[in-house]
Amino acid sequence: MPETNFKGIPASDGIAIGSIFCYIPTKLEIPVCVAGSVDEEMARFAAARERARVELQGLYDAIEKRVGKKEASIFEAHQEMLFDPALEEKIREFVEIGQTAEQALVMATEELARLLAGMDDELFAARALDVKDVGRRVLRILLGFPDTALSAVTEPSIIIAEDLTPSDTASLDPALTLGFITAQGGLTSHSAILARTLGLPAIVGMGDGLLDNISSGTFIVMDGRTGEMILEPDQETIARYKQIKTQRDSLLQILKAAAEKDALTANGRRVEVAANVGEASSARDALEHGAEGIGLLRTEFLYLEDTQPPSEEKQYRIYREIFEVMGTRPVVVRTLDIGGDKPPSYMPFPDEMNPFLGWRAIRISLDEPELFKTQLRAILRAAAGYQARIMFPMVSDLDELRRARDIVETVKRDLALASVEFAADVPVGIMVETPAAAVLVDVLAEASDFFSLGTNDLTQYTMAVDRGNAKVSGLFQPLHPAVLRLIQQTIEAGHTKGKWVGMCGELAGMTKAIPILLGFGLDEFSMNPRAIPEAKNLIGKLTDERAREIAGQAMSFGTSAEIENYMKGILAAL
Repeated sequence: MPETNFKGIPASDGIAIGSIFCYIPTKLEIPVCVAGSVDEEMARFAAARERARVELQGLYDAIEKRVGKKEASIFEAHQEMLFDPALEEKIREFVEIGQTAEQALVMATEELARLLAGMDDELFAARALDVKDVGRRVLRILLGFPDTALSAVTEPSIIIAEDLTPSDTASLDPALTLGFITAQGGLTSHSAILARTLGLPAIVGMGDGLLDNISSGTFIVMDGRTGEMILEPDQETIARYKQIKTQRDSLLQILKAAAEKDALTANGRRVEVAANVGEASSARDALEHGAEGIGLLRTEFLYLEDTQPPSEEKQYRIYREIFEVMGTRPVVVRTLDIGGDKPPSYMPFPDEMNPFLGWRAIRISLDEPELFKTQLRAILRAAAGYQARIMFPMVSDLDELRRARDIVETVKRDLALASVEFAADVPVGIMVETPAAAVLVDVLAEASDFFSLGTNDLTQYTMAVDRGNAKVSGLFQPLHPAVLRLIQQTIEAGHTKGKWVGMCGELAGMTKAIPILLGFGLDEFSMNPRAIPEAKNLIGKLTDERAREIAGQAMSFGTSAEIENYMKGILAAL
């Protein structure tokens, strides 16, 4: 078969060469049929359970060999759950009243999961998710489907999927993932962000029918810089891309070593380059890549990974570990940014036509003050002795900001009265991610110590584009003149009021945007850790005067395509 080229949206820089793994989630639909005898149905369950044990043992062995016994222990625990007498007894109860093995399994695991989720002990509550996972595995086997989960990847592969959700990637082994290609999604889809975080090439928005044209094991070349995917490349093509990859990897190692120095423009102006992280391991990775702080500590993972809200102590331990990793460097903690687009299992959410415009972020915090206070107590306690900043997401007016700050002050008073050690002088700021906040910066400066531009949502709201909708993904243009004007206006208004302005959206780490943002006078660039070395290198090549010239010329264009083409020429000349 001659080599064939496909084109998508370049989402994460880099080149990958290898075989693909097609991830196609299995739809587990239970057929309507008459159950056999109790013995027959229980025998079917027992056979599927044994098959599941073999699968889990294989996963345990593979992960223990690659990573270690501790990381593999989850699959050992799953094997124990398979043979839990309580599970088997519950399944038998349902089979005895006429249910098939499949129906009985679903009913039994759901009942046990509910029981565990309702317990006060966090450890038991967390096992509810494991019970559901084990149940799904056995159900898949009963229905005769193969294991296509991402955890089934055992060789270095390029993952190709319709799309990838956070739960899809939870069991992914970065060491075995060469890159991502998805049919759907845009620059801010979960798979794209994950790829940039891991330093893996990614192409998104490849289009419908992607998985119809290929199968697992097909050899390809993918270029995350251009969005090209080459099926069955010939030897000349493979050799060319291998050479490009080697040169690119060598350059990145040089840039990584140089990134240990502070970020300075060519004329010596200090610019802070920080990282967006979600846990202590990401913070360590950020330091290895030259981060001068954390410009965005995402905390929503704490609220999404469990079956009940995280306790104050659990949050305290996690935040404290991250502060300890960063030492004297500043850490900006974003308060919970959850909502209908990423709801936790334990909170009832209304059905919303557009969750991005609904009950989320600061709106939830203000409506659920006890949930908010618990997080604030944990942050303030963990921040004692460290450089922490608190940041509220999705603020749109001064009243929201005032109310949120009042709650912070209430929490401080409560901690002081209880003689609990905490950080009393923590700057409080907001994310500028709504057009309302961008045009009200001068007003919001009354109650905000700093501003950080969240360009993913700011672009979405400014352009009226659902960034998760593949049909309109082409309209999600972070370099659109309208978005850039709001960014420039935010920086200028913040500086007029004596406030520093940073950026923690994906735009901050894009080389095509950095010269423009530098020209606008942005104080802090926060990005995925792997983007830091190249960002620092680029900043060091530009004087402030040259950056202002570039920004001025960019703002003279009327379309994002014109700006993109202009910046391509600028970067080629540097």
